[in-house]
Amino acid sequence: MIAHRSPISGVAAYQGRLVATAGYDNQIILWDASRKTPLSCAVHDHLANQVAFSPDGRHLVTSSSDHTSRLWSVPGLKLLSVLSDQVDDVEMSVFHPDAELIATASRDHRVRVYGFDGTLKVSFEGHTADVISVAWSGNGDELISSSDDGTIKRWSMATAGMVDDIDLGGIETDTIAITPNGVIYAGNDEGQIVVIDKGVTRAYPAHDAGIKRLVHEAGEHLLVSLSYDRTLRVWSTRNGQLSLVAQSSLPAAIWPRSCAFLDGETLAFATFGSSYALYHLGSDTWDLDGVQPTPGVNAVAVVNGRRLTIGDGGILGIDDQPSTELGSLCNFLTPVGSRVFTGGQMGRVMDALNGDLLHQHRSPLNCGAAFERRGVPHVVVGAYTGEGLVFSVAGDGRVTHVATLRLHANAVKGVAVSGGQIFSVCADAGASWFSVDDLTELARVDEAHDRIANGCAALPGGRFVSVSRDHKLRLWNGTRADVLATPHDRSIKCVAASNDGRYVASGSYFGAVAVYDVDKSAWIRLTRPTSTGISSLCFDAARGCFLAGSYGSRVYEIHVHASA
Repeated sequence: MIAHRSPISGVAAYQGRLVATAGYDNQIILWDASRKTPLSCAVHDHLANQVAFSPDGRHLVTSSSDHTSRLWSVPGLKLLSVLSDQVDDVEMSVFHPDAELIATASRDHRVRVYGFDGTLKVSFEGHTADVISVAWSGNGDELISSSDDGTIKRWSMATAGMVDDIDLGGIETDTIAITPNGVIYAGNDEGQIVVIDKGVTRAYPAHDAGIKRLVHEAGEHLLVSLSYDRTLRVWSTRNGQLSLVAQSSLPAAIWPRSCAFLDGETLAFATFGSSYALYHLGSDTWDLDGVQPTPGVNAVAVVNGRRLTIGDGGILGIDDQPSTELGSLCNFLTPVGSRVFTGGQMGRVMDALNGDLLHQHRSPLNCGAAFERRGVPHVVVGAYTGEGLVFSVAGDGRVTHVATLRLHANAVKGVAVSGGQIFSVCADAGASWFSVDDLTELARVDEAHDRIANGCAALPGGRFVSVSRDHKLRLWNGTRADVLATPHDRSIKCVAASNDGRYVASGSYFGAVAVYDVDKSAWIRLTRPTSTGISSLCFDAARGCFLAGSYGSRVYEIHVHASA
């Protein structure tokens, strides 16, 4: 049966008849919207980020972390061409309103335009960070792009150059939407909708956390905003003003990364499940029919000799058997005292063993690290909004929220503790150090990595290791790092170390795991057990190997030496 096995990251709709979805399982699925049944499917070599229909509905274009966009026929999803000049993930691709042209936005900092035959027509350079969104102007003469560099740029097809550079104060902006008459709406990491109209810029406070997607419906003059504060808001854009007309809390299965208007009253939504969801504006109701939990693993841990896993479906697995159902996607497993902390998209800090709700945060949760402070077990949990939530765990299991640390101004991607220090890395490439004793900031390096940092781990003696989209491994001693080239040629997602700190394993979104011998200063193993991406790593001391969780639902034993 055709269905997604990992979260749906992109969704598109065509005239109420067809829906297309792109997923972290590498799949593209075309659906009959009237029956919500799959018609056909295709695959990328790596996770698929977004999908879009051509104006006439005869084609799909998909964007992938395999560094390509691909053009497909509808409804058969026959591959017609591969747009392959990108040297990093493609985050978005969009069709020209009239001509057979496709524009792409890539994390290699460029916007490109291709013909339907895959020929590169023009490459626009000028962004200094990852390009996340791109859109055509109403007449197709210009392109508008947004980037992690905190700017929006306008590009001319006639001159093949930049015609406007709009500084948004350095605030990262993931999403833009353009009206037919040229008004630009931008959603930023501070929860604002920035309106740019005839050279005038206005910012509207819209959400309590970063905005991940904006979608404009010209016929109804509606703008939809999705945020990591777990809300959907619908705005009227008549007369160039923004006025709130509807809002809704997002169900646990909804991923606020993508949505599309199926018709003027219905939105199709990306989910963490096997199919897309629907939201009906008029009745403020959700339809999650057919959205089943997916088996992808986001975290693996060894607790009291048992192997624990958790992932997209929010179901704790113990030695490959389902246990507690936590009701929403979870990103980490951190044993602390008698509890195992977890959390994810709903911002709920929970005990994975019994489902106890321990704390409610305002944004999703990404990672955790355990430590002892003044003889009492503690944990620090990293949030998408930059906080480190510190909890103590008493002998009877009672959990107390001790402090909220301002680790970063952006998403905390990894946290680790060693030698009396809390170390964290951030999506803005920064790193920070805090004292375990008094929970005060010790140091900060704003440009600790060349690209987004994705994870970190502890080494003995107050040392740490971190990994990044720049394909590098960093060994930290204080605020100085030895920067090591790795065997990875795709973004590194996670890292873990053996208990004695001799071996470090790094896992990539491309499904590869590499092992580094710290004593020998050498990479000693590279293996690719899966094509669906390594989501997490931990060290299993009893088995003497690393455990690699994958988006494809399996856990792989990675021994230090291939012959083990």
